[in-house]
Amino acid sequence: MRSHHSTLPLTRIAAATLVAAALLSACGKKDAAPAAGGPGGGMPAPEVGVITTKFESVALQTELPARAEPVRTAQVRARVNGVVLKRLFTEGSEVREGQSLFQIDPAPYQAQVAAAQADLGRAQASLTQAASLAERYKPLVEANAISKLEYTNAVAAQKQAEAAVAASRAQVRIAQINSGYANVNAPISGRIGRALVTEGALVSAAEATQMALIQQNNPMYLNITQSATQLQRLRKQAGGGAKDAPVTVMLDDGTELPTRGRLLFSDVTVDPGTGQVTLRATVPNPDNALLPGQYVRVRLAQAQVPNGIIVPQQAVTRGGAQGDTLMVVGADNKPTPRTVKIGSQQGASWVVTEGLKEGERVMVDGFQKLQMLPPGTPVKVVPWAPGTAAPAAGSGATVSAAAR
Repeated sequence: MRSHHSTLPLTRIAAATLVAAALLSACGKKDAAPAAGGPGGGMPAPEVGVITTKFESVALQTELPARAEPVRTAQVRARVNGVVLKRLFTEGSEVREGQSLFQIDPAPYQAQVAAAQADLGRAQASLTQAASLAERYKPLVEANAISKLEYTNAVAAQKQAEAAVAASRAQVRIAQINSGYANVNAPISGRIGRALVTEGALVSAAEATQMALIQQNNPMYLNITQSATQLQRLRKQAGGGAKDAPVTVMLDDGTELPTRGRLLFSDVTVDPGTGQVTLRATVPNPDNALLPGQYVRVRLAQAQVPNGIIVPQQAVTRGGAQGDTLMVVGADNKPTPRTVKIGSQQGASWVVTEGLKEGERVMVDGFQKLQMLPPGTPVKVVPWAPGTAAPAAGSGATVSAAAR
C-alpha cells in the first residue's frame, strides 16, 4: 500500500510536465508565425505590369475645331422671265445634273422660235434670188453684155443675203436657248433644299430670281482653324510637316466617322484679327453624316517625330504638381517617378517626346499595390498587354498576413 501511494504523485508530476511542454511549444509556434509574414519575413514582392519603351516614328496629332462645307454649291436662278407652272423635284432629295426642276411658261419663247425661223426662211429666199442673179450676170459681164458695175452690185447683194441668213440663224438659236431656259435644270448633282418659289410665282431674269439651292456633300470640305503659333511649334518640333495627313472626324456625340479624310493645304496667311490660319481637308460623306455648316472636331497629324515613344494612357498621371509623370522600374526593380513631356494622343496612348529613353521599363498596372508599401520597395516585373492586369494586392500569403 505504501508503494502504491508513493507512485501516484510521480505520475501526476510527469503528466503535468508533458502538458506544460506542449503548451510552450504551441506558444512558440504562434509567436513565430507573425515573423514569417512581417515586412522583413520574406513576403513576396508585388507584381506590376510594365512595357519596354522603344523609339519609333510617330505622327504628332492635334485636335481642332472645323466647319463642314460642300465641295460644290449651285444657286438655281431664273434665266428668263415668266410664270412658274410646275415644281418637278422633291425637296431635300438628291438630284442629278441636268434633271428638270421647274417649268416656266414656255409659250412666249416658243412663239419667238417660230418668228425667228420665219425670218430665217425669208433671208434664205432672198439669198437664193441674189445668188441666181449674180450667177446669171457672170457670163454676161465677160462678154461685155452688161457693165461691170451691174455685176458688182449683184455680187454684193448676194453677200448681203448670205449675211442676213447667218443673222437669222443666230436669232433662231437665241430663241431656242431662251425656250430651253423655260425648263429649269439642275446645274450640278447633289442634295437640293426647299423650293424658294412656288407654282404661279413670277420670276425674272433681270433680277436673277433664286429658285432653289443645290449642294454637293460627297465628299465634304472641312475648314479647320488653328493657332499659327501652335502650327509653327509642331512643324519646328518635327522638323517639317506631314504630307497628306489623315484626318479623323469626331461628331458632337463623341463618335468618330468610319471614313478618314486627308489634309489638302494650309492657308499661307495669318488672320490678323484672330492670329489663326485656316486648313482645309476633304472627307468622304456617302451617307450624309456631315451636313453643310455643321461644327465638328477633327484629329489630324501635322508632323512626324522620328524618335517618339508610345505609352498607354493609364501609365501617365497628367497635370500634377510636377507636370506629366509616370513610374519607371529601374534595374533594381524599384519604381521611381519620372517627369515626361507629352506630344499628342494616339488612340488610347500618349506620345512621349521627352523624358524617356529606349529600353526603359514603364509601369502600366499595379499602382494600387505601391500605396501599401514604403517607397523604394522592389517589385516583381511582369510584361503588360492590353486587357491584362497584374494579380491584385491581398492575394495568397499577403491575405493571410493581413487576416492575422
